[in-house]
Amino acid sequence: MNRFEMLQKEADTLPGVGVEHDAQGRLLFTAVPQAVPELAVWLNERAFEFATLVVEETAPGFHLVHYFFYARESGERITIEAHVGPGVGLPTISDRVHAADWHERETEDLFGVCFTGHPFLGDFVLHDEDWPENIWPMRHDFDPRASHPRGRGLDEDWRPRRLLEEQGALEFPVGPIWGDYGESGLCLLETPGEQIRLAHMRLFYKYRGIEKIAEGEPPDKALLLAERFSGNAAFAHALAFCQAIESIAGVKISERSRRLRVVCAELERMRYHMTVIADLAGSTGLAVGKAMGQELEEELLRLTETTMGHRYLFGLAVPGGLARDLPDAAITRLRTEIPSLMPRIQRFGRWLKVSSSFLDRIEEMGVLSTDDAKLYGVVGPVGRAAGREADLRRGLPYAAYDQFPPDIMVEQEGDGYARLRVFLREIEQSARLILAALGHLPSETVRTDCMAVDGNALGWVEAPAGAAFHWLKLDGDGCITRWRAGTPGFRNWHAFHRTVEGAAFQDFPIILASFGLSVAENDR
Repeated sequence: MNRFEMLQKEADTLPGVGVEHDAQGRLLFTAVPQAVPELAVWLNERAFEFATLVVEETAPGFHLVHYFFYARESGERITIEAHVGPGVGLPTISDRVHAADWHERETEDLFGVCFTGHPFLGDFVLHDEDWPENIWPMRHDFDPRASHPRGRGLDEDWRPRRLLEEQGALEFPVGPIWGDYGESGLCLLETPGEQIRLAHMRLFYKYRGIEKIAEGEPPDKALLLAERFSGNAAFAHALAFCQAIESIAGVKISERSRRLRVVCAELERMRYHMTVIADLAGSTGLAVGKAMGQELEEELLRLTETTMGHRYLFGLAVPGGLARDLPDAAITRLRTEIPSLMPRIQRFGRWLKVSSSFLDRIEEMGVLSTDDAKLYGVVGPVGRAAGREADLRRGLPYAAYDQFPPDIMVEQEGDGYARLRVFLREIEQSARLILAALGHLPSETVRTDCMAVDGNALGWVEAPAGAAFHWLKLDGDGCITRWRAGTPGFRNWHAFHRTVEGAAFQDFPIILASFGLSVAENDR
């Protein structure tokens, strides 16, 4: 009896749960609402990781809620589905699976599905001062083109909520307007002195509703949204979107395109990580280090543009493979310039590691404990720097990562220095993966016909910042009826406050830079 059969046999004994296999080879658990929390705990105890939550409106007031789980080491996937009707809530699982906390809050705001027992619902994505009550923008009857009344606005006597009551305590707002290219987000820091005692994050100032805009559109139009809502991880999100389409269509892409997708993904990872490292150097006042990092970032961008056709890889990933092949000259250039660039990147990393003023600011700073990383389901380099051996390139291999599995770069300290080391080591590994994937490339087409209709599927990637999941459902005409993008930024912002609380005020921008967070991935 294999593991799936054992899980199915065990689940058959759970009250209120039905078990079956779906078309994509995963176990599907259909559960009455009251059974969902215990079922989620049952999966957690068997080393299944919460991936994302998706809601569909099946009829006015009726919703189908999908909870996606996967096993990090063995790769099994399990979905829990529960139906809820008008006025009926779902019991929260956030008290058992805390990584689902923000997912439930987002769902309540956008669909009006209430998660009973959740301690803090409302005023999350839809800020009360901008959005009136009882408007749910992801429901079918919401018209995004119509004008809607504004919310209550800010009262003159409005004050942000405050928890710290000791004498001399004050609340210090950072944002929501930032200098440079930082996007809108508000951090409310509570303190009785110089040490941050509590931190509250308020994001979603520019909620764009791209998932709503995509409804009724063919996949090629929605793909433009997928690769542009967070441009610094454009290829990753486009790839996850395309893999969902390919799964619905049952299409297998060519070996050449599988390998070249690895090349594109790792080029994007190298550039993304270098951006984070440059920002981290700048946050500590290391102006020369920031300039050096930005120079290396620019060289990676130029190499990407000259070989792939676009600095941020726009327009390259398409369902069925890639929009265009790499000419021999581009492949030769990558094989030549990646090895010549790596000694400079490694030298830059060594200089950072021996700069005492830099190390003094990042060592033992912004510590994310292994327990907190697990509790919040933190993903990507930030999670790996806190001891989480999680990487979808190994856990759920896609593209050609089954042939070129990366080593998982893990540190234990969970501080800013651990995160720096993971970013640097992953850049080195990305370079090795690119050269390996370019070796002995078969001469094949890079695009296979891919016409997907009437189905749903989950696509995933290990984006530069961590695990990303895109769920798509198409109708009989091949148009999108529901798209959900679960991003690493959404997951990691959830845990960020844990690393700030207890830190000094002057360390806040350094901790923020070391996380490499994306606001745009929340404001989708």
